[in-house]
Amino acid sequence: MELSFTALLRLSWVAATLPILIASFPLPFTGFLHRIILGLASRGKIMKPSSTKFTVPQRYFLHFYVVATVLTTSLVIPIWLYAYAKMRPLSFESLHYSTIAGYLTGGGSYLFSIQKAQSPTMEHMYRVWRTVFVLLLMEIQVLRRLHETLNVFHYSPSARMHILGYLTGLFFYIGAPLSLSSSCIVEATSYAGGKIAEFIVKGRARMHIEVDWWALVKPLLCLGWCQWVGAAVFIWGWLHQLNCHKILGSLREGKRNDEYVIPHGDWFNYVSSPHYLAEIVIYAGILVASGGSDITVWLLFIFVVANLIFAAAESHRWYKQKFENYPPSCCAIIPFIY
Repeated sequence: MELSFTALLRLSWVAATLPILIASFPLPFTGFLHRIILGLASRGKIMKPSSTKFTVPQRYFLHFYVVATVLTTSLVIPIWLYAYAKMRPLSFESLHYSTIAGYLTGGGSYLFSIQKAQSPTMEHMYRVWRTVFVLLLMEIQVLRRLHETLNVFHYSPSARMHILGYLTGLFFYIGAPLSLSSSCIVEATSYAGGKIAEFIVKGRARMHIEVDWWALVKPLLCLGWCQWVGAAVFIWGWLHQLNCHKILGSLREGKRNDEYVIPHGDWFNYVSSPHYLAEIVIYAGILVASGGSDITVWLLFIFVVANLIFAAAESHRWYKQKFENYPPSCCAIIPFIY
């Protein structure tokens, strides 16, 4: 069951990414596909009345983050409780020994991953606690996006997005938390289901429920260097995206529905879509924090990169067409490169 679930996630990411990659090449047979992906990449820019067929209001972005918040929370709680109940003890000493020993003996086998622990059981413990760690990062991201959608962005009534773009967004924010937790979601949800059934049968009075809050948090502090490097990269991108979104949100204050201005400040001084660049940095941090050994998380990251680079290229083209004085030194998404 676990293998089939993971395989389904991987096939879904491949199926979602391939059309974007194919549409990026100007070949004769990719024109129709390019136009479809171009519609997905419009990301709420003002559309002509004739082009609003099969579109939804841009404010429907809110649905993405409501779904993502509910799903991520629904995953992180049972997996965290499962890790707390079944994946202990996890200590600084065991991690330090296994990591140093692994480096000295050349025992590491995974890109960005911590070295193999003293036993498969210990390795599995780290995998489950890493899952909790990356889901917490995802939770921080989607909660902020939910807040921004409600309080920062001022969506124009005429700004719309293609229905396929809307469905793609829902797919992403359902698939991302599931992919980050795919290595232990089956066992964790099975354990949680068993505990819920036990609670229903026995009741609270007959169940011994006691939580050591320090023991709930301490294993997260015992994780390896890649988790904290990944968290640092994540925070770097997260803070820049926060600032870029504040800049974008402020542009619509006091403006007409169809009025656009060139944004300035932060990474806008270097690229047209710094919020997309920051999103790539955020998911790169999550990839590193996950250990980098799960192909499902890599496919998630590749989808993010392909989707946002394509969208950034179209946004950059739109800015240059819209504004005659658009800075020629500004790149689309990668400073000084593209």
